[in-house]
Amino acid sequence: MTTITIKNDQITAQFKTLGAELFSLRDINNKEFIWEGNPNFWGKHSPILFPIVGALKNNTFEYNGTAYTLPRHGFAREMIFEVIDKKEDSVTFSLQSNEETLQKYPFSFELQLSYTLIDTTLQLGYKVLNMSETILPFSIGGHPAFAMPKAFDNYQLQFDGLESLTINLLEDDMISDTTKTIEIPNQKLNLEYKLFENDALVFKKIPSKLVTILEENQPILKVDYTDFPDLGVWTLVNAPFICIEPWFGYSDTPNNSGKILEKEGILLVEPNSFFQTNYTITLL
Repeated sequence: MTTITIKNDQITAQFKTLGAELFSLRDINNKEFIWEGNPNFWGKHSPILFPIVGALKNNTFEYNGTAYTLPRHGFAREMIFEVIDKKEDSVTFSLQSNEETLQKYPFSFELQLSYTLIDTTLQLGYKVLNMSETILPFSIGGHPAFAMPKAFDNYQLQFDGLESLTINLLEDDMISDTTKTIEIPNQKLNLEYKLFENDALVFKKIPSKLVTILEENQPILKVDYTDFPDLGVWTLVNAPFICIEPWFGYSDTPNNSGKILEKEGILLVEPNSFFQTNYTITLL
């Protein structure tokens, strides 16, 4: 595994070739904004979720009459990526399907992750190329974890334009149709661990496309996921981080057929075509 660094005159970002994972984002004063990855809580920093987001029912899906097994959030985060482009302020990583991936996921693909610094913003780009002769079904998402060095209840999340949040509740890791509404006066959700006692907060087709993290009501960082339909917000009880997760797709629903082409929220890319999107993290 290799470490890659990019920087400009305002911020510095570092990545691992394992999972092409962002593990450090620091400002000009050397303040760190990414969770350190302490394995006593959670040993990741900002994994890529591909080719599924969340969990499959029984960890399996069906394609052309054959059952395949995939772990929660897929396999890309555990694989070594190749660096295919590198400049002082940007880097692009690539993962291509191989014998190992085809046993779990019978589709030929190339996944490119690009990271670009623009002033105090990190742009995270995703490109999925269909290299096969059939439709490519997948979900994809980010999972950046942001450090919270102060007490957890000193932090708030501001959701642009919303006075309430509607979450889809989880049942045995599946996304249920049961929803819960949380009122957020002044567009702010005060963070407390009891919000996460039943795992992540999952927002299907969330209308707000910008979340700002506030420390003692002062904005420190914002995540803009304009092109993403879904969002997850997650932490572990007593852990000093919060994850803001832009998603295309989510876990299986309890009534899911198990057929990957029928999965709710799945993306379908035609042969010899590609899917491309990005989101940004801005230090304030």
